[in-house]
Amino acid sequence: MERRLEGVKLIVSRNDTSNNHRGNFDIIADILYASHGGVKKTFLMYRCNLSFKQLKNYSHFLLNSGLLHVVTEHDQHDYGLFEVTSKGKEFLRAYRGLKDLMR
Repeated sequence: MERRLEGVKLIVSRNDTSNNHRGNFDIIADILYASHGGVKKTFLMYRCNLSFKQLKNYSHFLLNSGLLHVVTEHDQHDYGLFEVTSKGKEFLRAYRGLKDLMR
């Protein structure tokens, strides 16, 4: 399905999983969803189906963007957990809204 928006041609697919490839925003949203409550790197790798290198790149970006942070102030056994920030939760709300608009 094609739509024109102010002279810009957009290709909109009715089936967003037709090629089974996730975009950057989809992967970022997956990581942020999975990191609610604090999780370890290995959990994120398996839960989000990412390689170590991919997770390293995305986590670096998310940490620098303030969408994700590392828990350091809890008990020693909780040290090094990734957790979504309030800014990350705001991103997820906006992401869900955009996905709903595309349906």
